[in-house]
Amino acid sequence: MTTTSAATAAGTGGGFDPSALAARATGAILADTLYGTERGVVVDSPPGAGKSTLVVRAARELAAAGRRLMVVAQTNAQVDDLVLRLAAKDPELPVGRLHSSDQDAYDPALDALERVQTSSAVGDLTELPVVVSTAAKWAHVKDVEPWPHAIVDEAYQMRSDALLAVAGLFERALFVGDPGQLDPFSIVGAEQWAGLAYDPSASAVATLLAHNPGLPQHRLPVSWRLPASAAPLVSAAFYPYTPFRSGTGPGERTLGFAVAGDGSAHDRVLDEAALSGWGLLELPARHTPRTDPEAVAAVARVVRRLLERGGVAASAGEEGGPRPVTAARVAVGTAHRDQAAAVRAALAALGITGVTVDTANRLQGREYDVTVVLHPLSGRPDATAFHLETGRLCVLASRHRHACVVVCRAGVAELLDEHPSTEPVQLGVTLRFPDGWEANHAVLAHLAEHRVPLDC
Repeated sequence: MTTTSAATAAGTGGGFDPSALAARATGAILADTLYGTERGVVVDSPPGAGKSTLVVRAARELAAAGRRLMVVAQTNAQVDDLVLRLAAKDPELPVGRLHSSDQDAYDPALDALERVQTSSAVGDLTELPVVVSTAAKWAHVKDVEPWPHAIVDEAYQMRSDALLAVAGLFERALFVGDPGQLDPFSIVGAEQWAGLAYDPSASAVATLLAHNPGLPQHRLPVSWRLPASAAPLVSAAFYPYTPFRSGTGPGERTLGFAVAGDGSAHDRVLDEAALSGWGLLELPARHTPRTDPEAVAAVARVVRRLLERGGVAASAGEEGGPRPVTAARVAVGTAHRDQAAAVRAALAALGITGVTVDTANRLQGREYDVTVVLHPLSGRPDATAFHLETGRLCVLASRHRHACVVVCRAGVAELLDEHPSTEPVQLGVTLRFPDGWEANHAVLAHLAEHRVPLDC
């Protein structure tokens, strides 16, 4: 089997102890949460830094201290995942799962957990130490005694109006989230509120800090997902004010193949990604439809060759040793749903099933061994605010544990330079830094070092 390293010179080193650094940060967060006097504690977390682990630990410690706790997540999947994690860590801890009255409102796996109680009526659960539900469900809870504590998970995905709807249910809260992810989703324009302290389209954390600038703020400093080859780029491009490091050092993550490459561009970009952690498969410059058939076909062929060559991923000290990179450990990320549908159809035509193919919005919070990304600006004639949203590229570039291959048409750097921002400047609005232009240029400059051309 041919084996290549997935690390670069960047990463850990110089006596850096990631576990000790993460433990100190966690200790400070828990101290403020359990013993602080402020009404809120904010924790910024980079991709793969252990947000869910922190939420579970904080919930268990608050429950052990006799503090009744409500946990707010943004989706049913996140709620079910947290309940399963709590049950796995502390099988004896009584946990309530508050759900809607819809059919299949929660994961049936919860029914098998003896200490987990599910109900659509909050009155059935109020005496339990921990109750978990979505922000949308909590917003309908009325006439109950406030919980002493709350944990808001994925707080940067929560709009400020959603926070306002639940703020009366708790006395103090721990807000945990990733500031580099996509902004909260809104189906209506919010320009009329821009710059106001109560802008409902702003994230819960942004509004919280605007009204309470003195709240304790912490950050998790180590990503356990991103390898040493990826953390420096993602940190510099998307988290310039809250830098982080990889929990692994150079050479501690490897990606190899049982079958040697055949010399094609698809195999060469896979070899480059295995060697350096990154690969750019560059198609000729051209304006194309959003579902660019050539780019979609290139994505599908990269995935097929990755699986055909028998990829093997290894992490130093990981239980079980090296493991095969199966279809379930591969994801394809796109900007649009129709692009994802086109990639799924192309993979199906090649007889490939089991690979996750989805948009950045739906890939948030998930991780894979290898990701293949269709660049949001590939083949476009313009650079819109949607395609330049910093969080979209951040999500797409930060889902992998070993390697990321980006498929893109040439000319994106020129496109960025030819389309300066035309968004109106609004008073009172904090400019997001880095903006989409800067983040895209930073990523493209790095990918250029790992470029493999594909002639169509």
